[in-house]
Amino acid sequence: GLLHDVVEDTETTVEQIEGYFGPDIAHIVDGLTKLSQLSYTSREEQQAESMRKMLLAMVDDIRVILVKLADRLNNMRTLNHLPREKQIRIAQETLDVYAAIAHRLGMGRIRGELEDLSFRYLYPEDYDRIRDAVGKRRQALESTLEGLKTRIRTQLEENDIQVVDIQGRVKRLYSIYLKMKRQKVSLEQIYDLIAVRIITTSVRDCYAALGVMHTHWTPVPGRFKDWVATPRENMYQSIHTSIIGDGGQTFEVQIRTEEMQQIAEEGIAAHWKYKEGHRGQHPEDKTYRWLRQLVEWQQEVKDPREFLDDLKLDLYPSEVFAFTPKGKVIELPRGATPVDFAYAIHSEVGHNCTGAKVNGRLVQLKYQIRNGDVIEIITTPGHRPSRDWLKFVVTNRALNRIRKWLREQERIEAIELGKKLVEKEAGRFKLRLKKLLAADLLPKVASEYGFGKVDDLFASVGYGKTPTRSVVSRFVPADALPPDERSASKFDQVARVVKKALRLGDVPIRVKGADDLMVYRAQCCNPIRGEPVIGYVTRGKGVAIHAVHCSNVPGLKVNRERIVDVEWVKGEEGQAYAVPLQVLVEDRPGALADVTQAIAAIKTNIRDASANVNTNGQGELTFTVEIMDLKHLERVISAIKSVAGVID
Repeated sequence: GLLHDVVEDTETTVEQIEGYFGPDIAHIVDGLTKLSQLSYTSREEQQAESMRKMLLAMVDDIRVILVKLADRLNNMRTLNHLPREKQIRIAQETLDVYAAIAHRLGMGRIRGELEDLSFRYLYPEDYDRIRDAVGKRRQALESTLEGLKTRIRTQLEENDIQVVDIQGRVKRLYSIYLKMKRQKVSLEQIYDLIAVRIITTSVRDCYAALGVMHTHWTPVPGRFKDWVATPRENMYQSIHTSIIGDGGQTFEVQIRTEEMQQIAEEGIAAHWKYKEGHRGQHPEDKTYRWLRQLVEWQQEVKDPREFLDDLKLDLYPSEVFAFTPKGKVIELPRGATPVDFAYAIHSEVGHNCTGAKVNGRLVQLKYQIRNGDVIEIITTPGHRPSRDWLKFVVTNRALNRIRKWLREQERIEAIELGKKLVEKEAGRFKLRLKKLLAADLLPKVASEYGFGKVDDLFASVGYGKTPTRSVVSRFVPADALPPDERSASKFDQVARVVKKALRLGDVPIRVKGADDLMVYRAQCCNPIRGEPVIGYVTRGKGVAIHAVHCSNVPGLKVNRERIVDVEWVKGEEGQAYAVPLQVLVEDRPGALADVTQAIAAIKTNIRDASANVNTNGQGELTFTVEIMDLKHLERVISAIKSVAGVID
């Protein structure tokens, strides 16, 4: 840190520094000098993601970034001495680049101060207004925090939970500002201005502390996050919950161990501390796997750019960064193609895409984009998407735009085909389509089929979902029809409703004998993959899937003609979905913590958790967990039953 400007500001060379301080220090100083020599020619290059890419691509030792962050923090603390124009430029760069890198590296303390200092110079009026308003309430807020800390410590100690520290803080000004903008509310409408952090000695005590908090205070639904069981990509681990205090004030609670706290504050720098001090290193701990990979890369990869590609992919595990010819950065998921890139720019660019150049070279449209690629999209007016694109695009935006366009085109074609088919069939009985439309007969028939518009009926005929003869027979006297067309069973009538242009959604279930029907899980029972199910044909919404044991099924069976056979589709992964669980336990300290830890131990995400005591003196625990299928649920239930004191 002391040497970081020496090469740039004096005649001292990197070789001289190596002679005095060794190759390791010289290497870091050399990296810092290269960063200082970066120059940018366009405003586009000042975008956050572009700058991050440029910076990371120049570094082959993460410690260079650590020193640079410290240097930038020092500069920001003395920014008041510079002209206003420079203040704005440096503050914007700090917010866009350095604060973001600190966040990516898990360095929460530096990130927070950089954000607040940038906020002060970029939006001075907003900064002053929020600072003054919070300042007026600070004494009351800090008094509330002290009371909470005392009460929480007492409750934890009564439950034999070892507490290292309980910290209370008023939230940072920039985070308050972001919340006001995001929720479009005033400061007076922000109720969770304070946060409490509980630091324990073990993971088990983290969950035990959570149980105490949810037992003695009311948790806010939907605000529970468990990053202990599933750490963030930047190594951050903590349990978060929001609680309503005695006066109705909401406050956030963070629960973590000492090591988690150090990593949350210092991020990757904390890993170097552990490495140098030989503390806390266990070869198979996930916490250190990331660091070991970095060390191996530094030893094996000679090209710093190649090393940083790996580093970048690890910092941004699901992202690649590509550039337009003008220098604008486009962020995409890994595996993205030029077609994804085109749709990220604009829907029409995507629709008209006929080719692409990557780094000046023509590539196939299914080429997978790499970090730093400069991509030029070749367009042809009037060109339209191909169904084949759906086989290789990966972004939701591209998939949705292509599917929407194809559906619209198919619908237009189906409507035209449906009109021709109805007109041809009507001609058999000397009926003209124009007269049927003029007499308002077709709208009535469309309504009988459950369609809102005549075009919907034509589209269904064109798709082959509604028989043409069935439609025309509505206009023809029964005695004029052939015998085999004079009647239709109730089942046929229901089948017409089912076979409207409704398609299979995200539910991995199909109606036996019909693969193109829209199905959805009934909310009353929310059946789980693998569970015995039946289908019920609703009016206009598709087929509702109920668990066989659902309490509503007996009532549905009154209309037996609407019951259809359904089955789970083999080999398709279902999405995780929320399942409520109620657990009856003996009322004892640590019950919620033990059950929570049992669920987390089998890699199951908990969306929400709460605890109460019923009139029989038993503990009632309520969880909302993310379940993939019936076997997954059975494993969760088995894990819960193995906990001592679980009654039901």
